[in-house]
Amino acid sequence: MASSDGQGGSRRVTLTEVARRAGVSRSAASFALNGRTDLRISEETSARVRRAAEELGYSPNTTARTLRTGKSGTVALISDFIGTTSFANAMVRGALQTLRDADTLLYTVDTQGDPDVEAKLLQNLLDRDVDGFLYASMFTRQVDVPPLTRNAPLVLLNCVSPDIPAVIPDERGAGETAAAALLHAGHRDAVWFVGSFPPGFTGAAAWNGWSPLALTERLDGIQARLADAGTALAGTAPIETDWDVENGRAAVTRLLGTGARPSALICANDALAVGAYHALSVAGLRVPEDVSVIGFDGSALTQAVLPRLTSVALPYEELGRIAAGMLLQGDPASRPHRVPMPLVPGASIASPAPRD
Repeated sequence: MASSDGQGGSRRVTLTEVARRAGVSRSAASFALNGRTDLRISEETSARVRRAAEELGYSPNTTARTLRTGKSGTVALISDFIGTTSFANAMVRGALQTLRDADTLLYTVDTQGDPDVEAKLLQNLLDRDVDGFLYASMFTRQVDVPPLTRNAPLVLLNCVSPDIPAVIPDERGAGETAAAALLHAGHRDAVWFVGSFPPGFTGAAAWNGWSPLALTERLDGIQARLADAGTALAGTAPIETDWDVENGRAAVTRLLGTGARPSALICANDALAVGAYHALSVAGLRVPEDVSVIGFDGSALTQAVLPRLTSVALPYEELGRIAAGMLLQGDPASRPHRVPMPLVPGASIASPAPRD
């Protein structure tokens, strides 16, 4: 905070002024405000220094602190999605909660997917002496980390790259959770999976907002849990283009048109599950009396249908909190830290309907 300079302007309160107000030396004031214990200062003196700093509106010079400690008290979260969705906001919110407790400021920057913009932003942040980077992705996927990020501590958030600390959702565990919920209700022999990539799709980058990493791990978890119970998926209803409501409706309509009679549908995301609701309704089938449905992501779409959709939620705030904590602690782990995805109960799962 600034004080008047007597000429209508303002200036920064100095540490010397704080020391003078508290009746101590400048070095004692500095030690007290920085919480150092290698100079013996009584608690009463420390309290007097803190009170003087508050009365004068003193705030430390960040440049001087950086020179003294080698830390600027700032980190940067860089991604191509900042502020675009509630999911992205939740990740940022989680990181902020952890960083605020550590008295650390967060820069958030949006690259818009442009590598040239990304390089310029990264260099700008390095010039500001940020203490580290959170490199984030909206969708769980493999990423190529920009070389400039290697010039400071780095933790990946919701993405992975070899030998770099990362925090991601436990997608395989989520698949197991979805399958277990249906097995618990009694479904075994007519469980179908709704979701796939187009024929011939082999790329590692996200496709229409979804990545092979998330889909593969969710499906692996489903199949593993069903296998443990001595059963397997009845089949897969493929998606032709996007993972949205319309394509979920189309996929389940095609499935029902083959004469298949699923007892349950595991949908790769909540939007596909909402589309499945529509297709089942048109076919005269009720959720969950005739067909149980479960989705993934725990999005607002779960509340847009009746009965409310049961879904396995993405823990975005927790991802942000843990990633920020790892960055502050300098966690050297090279294996991804997987965060459990909780089941959010709805009313879309029931015991299988009797078969004719």
